[in-house]
Amino acid sequence: RHTGFGYCALLKVALAFSNFSFLGRYIYLRMQDFYSFIAYMINRNIENLPNNRSPLQELPLFCYTSSMKKTPDYTTIYQDDQIVILNKRSGLLIAADRYDLEAPRLDLEAEKEFGKLYAVHRIDKDTSGIIIYARNPEAHQKLSLQFQERQVEKTYHCLVHGHPLWNELKVDLPLLPDGDARHRTVVNKKTGKPSTTFLRLIGTCGQFSWIEAKPKTGRTHQIRVHLSQSGFCIVCDPLYSGNQKPIRLSEIKRNWRGDQFEEQPLLSRLGLHAYKITFTHPTTGEKMIFTAPYQKDMEALRKQLSKLYGVDPLSQ
Repeated sequence: RHTGFGYCALLKVALAFSNFSFLGRYIYLRMQDFYSFIAYMINRNIENLPNNRSPLQELPLFCYTSSMKKTPDYTTIYQDDQIVILNKRSGLLIAADRYDLEAPRLDLEAEKEFGKLYAVHRIDKDTSGIIIYARNPEAHQKLSLQFQERQVEKTYHCLVHGHPLWNELKVDLPLLPDGDARHRTVVNKKTGKPSTTFLRLIGTCGQFSWIEAKPKTGRTHQIRVHLSQSGFCIVCDPLYSGNQKPIRLSEIKRNWRGDQFEEQPLLSRLGLHAYKITFTHPTTGEKMIFTAPYQKDMEALRKQLSKLYGVDPLSQ
């Protein structure tokens, strides 16, 4: 509790200095980032604490407040007796993971509504967007075969740091999952599996660029690694980017006049979204195309960048 009060006092001092100097403003923002990170880590493990109580409940309220509503784990895009199409939030596993046994899982939450579900493909925990589940073994087998034979077309949208000099790029780099001590996927030309991603520049927005990515294969972290190897890291990527700081409106909009102490980041998680998927229905044989709306944080960022720079990934 005393540590919380002390840290809040430091925040107030940094805020005062931020009104007079760029350095003060920088120190204040970095301290705010650090406090938000500590808050996240504590609440992430709240279930392991006695009486299910978070230490943050002992901190002063003016240090840890948020006006944003909790993002739902998923929304339903489509369902029938064979398949379920969901739009998941960032931070959810779609099935069990041997490296993160305690992480929240989408399948377990969705099964409360739909009954037994079978995962037919994967997207990263930190990625938001569209995911397909089969509702019975027969549909699972047919859909899995489509993914295995590369008959499913997947489209992702992401925001990266920098400006590509290309309009389109094909990346062919063999990837090896769990290739280092941080369990990251690495390029390995000897033992890596063939991996192909087609990239398209949607447009540039100040210091950022919107990219459309279509992975032909489905390796773990494939888009993130292929972009990183091409010199462009996705914003707020905790594994493959050297710049992980959240994106704030005050840092991208000139003459911003908001409250420095109350400002919330527009985006503070991986800026990668599984936007569209095309496949064949396992029973009817009908070609099906679905899109997943951006999550609230990424949608807010899209709207701001569209206003400022006139580039909208949803209209390109």
